[in-house]
Amino acid sequence: MTSAITAATFWQFVFINGVLGGGCAWLAGRAIALTWRPPLMVLGAAVLMGLAVRFVHFALFGDSLLVPVTLAAEIAVLFGVALFAYRRTRALQMVRQYYWLYEPHGLLGWRPREDNPFGAK
Repeated sequence: MTSAITAATFWQFVFINGVLGGGCAWLAGRAIALTWRPPLMVLGAAVLMGLAVRFVHFALFGDSLLVPVTLAAEIAVLFGVALFAYRRTRALQMVRQYYWLYEPHGLLGWRPREDNPFGAK
């Protein structure tokens, strides 16, 4: 019986944190990047989303509301997803909007073009 509770708790964590929280974190990181906000705002958004995810666990499944270790883990996961989305969106933004200056460099980066007409590197 203990393994069923553990498995159910695992799937609750995956669904709430991974699907719902991760989706919100991705959209928040993308929105922050699209509006040219600083990356520090991603941390603030992740903290607020972590509190919201913790509340969903509390309200739906009767978990403790403010467990520091669990809350920190949830915030860390959401921060990682949001920061990845922020950096990916910013890289795409730089390459699309300044195509004459920059070219893609990996998944999360950009670099000056070799054939830059302005000579800046």
